[in-house]
Amino acid sequence: MCHKIFLAIGIGLFLLAAGLPAQDPAPAPAPRLPNVVVILADDLGYGELGCYGQEKIATPNLDRLATQGMRFTRHYAGAPVCAPSRCVLMSGRSLPHARIRGNKEFKPEGQHPMGGDVVTVAELMRSRGYATGGMGKWGLGPPGTDSDPVGQGFDLFFGYNCQRQAHNFYPEHLWLNREKFPLDNPSFRPHQKLAEAPEDWSRFRGNQYAPDLMIEAALGFVRRHADRPFFLYLPLVEPHLAMQPPQSWVDRYPKEWDEAPYLGGRGYLHPRPRAGYAAMISHLDDHVGRVVGLIDELGLGPDTLVLFTSDNGPTHDVGGVDTTFFRSAGDLRGRKGSVYEGGLRVPTIARWTGRVAPGTVTDHVSGFQDLMPTLGELCGYEVPAGGQGLSYLPTLLGRKEQPKHAFLHWEFPEYGGQIAVIEGRWKAIWAGLKTKRPKAVQLYDLETDPAESTNVADAHPDIVARLKTIAREDREPNEVFPVPLPE
Repeated sequence: MCHKIFLAIGIGLFLLAAGLPAQDPAPAPAPRLPNVVVILADDLGYGELGCYGQEKIATPNLDRLATQGMRFTRHYAGAPVCAPSRCVLMSGRSLPHARIRGNKEFKPEGQHPMGGDVVTVAELMRSRGYATGGMGKWGLGPPGTDSDPVGQGFDLFFGYNCQRQAHNFYPEHLWLNREKFPLDNPSFRPHQKLAEAPEDWSRFRGNQYAPDLMIEAALGFVRRHADRPFFLYLPLVEPHLAMQPPQSWVDRYPKEWDEAPYLGGRGYLHPRPRAGYAAMISHLDDHVGRVVGLIDELGLGPDTLVLFTSDNGPTHDVGGVDTTFFRSAGDLRGRKGSVYEGGLRVPTIARWTGRVAPGTVTDHVSGFQDLMPTLGELCGYEVPAGGQGLSYLPTLLGRKEQPKHAFLHWEFPEYGGQIAVIEGRWKAIWAGLKTKRPKAVQLYDLETDPAESTNVADAHPDIVARLKTIAREDREPNEVFPVPLPE
């Protein structure tokens, strides 16, 4: 049995190193279209990169990427948690129109399916002759359904299908397209509580570290398709819990940061939680550096648009994470699961050597739904009807005719039920909509109060009324993820 498992691992790694797809992609078009690499961090906060003001965590590769390209200061995630945010990114439909609006389990492994009728960015890129690869965390449909990555336009997928499985960076298996890919890792739970610190923490580690395997697969995919257009989607798993970074990265941070080990009082474990959390972000940064470094080594920088962002704001102070210590959301209010700015505004960097001006910063208001039309304008596919996105390619290329959103809108069923609408300088929030006592409407002037510290709803009833109309009318009913509307 062990021989068969290791044989499967060896064969699988050979295929991944070669970057071989499970099905032949469509013929490459001529002339060559630009490559596109979309890198999605998991729970990375607005303030957790040096180029966004972080002072404790080293992120040299992402900081360099910002100096080589454009940094966004007003880019918004599709939702404040994983699955719906990814649905918005892939489908081009904002949260009140998206098929997935919250995290919902699908047994035995996976999340509620997005639906094979939903057209994704990967399908559209493939229609233009792109080789399409995805390595990381999916979370939009169980293995073998029309909502898994293969059913949604990816020639090659390697990683976690299920978000719950991704809470362990030493899993017993990953997925190679629609086949289980066994790993040489023991079965253990990283999410538990201990009465006392163990003498040996190694029992909470395995032999094969999933983030490293997925990056190797991504590098193989780039090498394989260096001579033709490719679309590479990297929904990486760091710095989402569990906190399991390689020890060599933990050792780079001061021991005095952590007075005592974290024994899982609020889930998960780590002997040095602050150092461990910083290590996960630095290791993520290293992965980005390896991918971008290979693109440059192969001379593909002028042919490749690299986009880096995060699926939502930083996690709560759970699992040993101390977001106050790191100022993980910068000066913004809120964390993951919240429609305040700290839960939705995410670090975003774009680099395209020779096309995106280096060292530039934009305050253009954009969101995940804009990826599909942006790549449509760039790569020449027709954007399906029904989306709410606007191309930000003019901003990337320094043009003046950039269209602007009339508003951005989120309808989120979790954490009590929340709705947020941004129109110009104004942002309205309705919270607790699924509770017996919904909170009074909040209105913030983001131009003077980006930290959302002063509720000015009472002073502007006309603005509240206008944003409430948007909240009630700009939506499609969704029985799986219902949210009561503001009265």
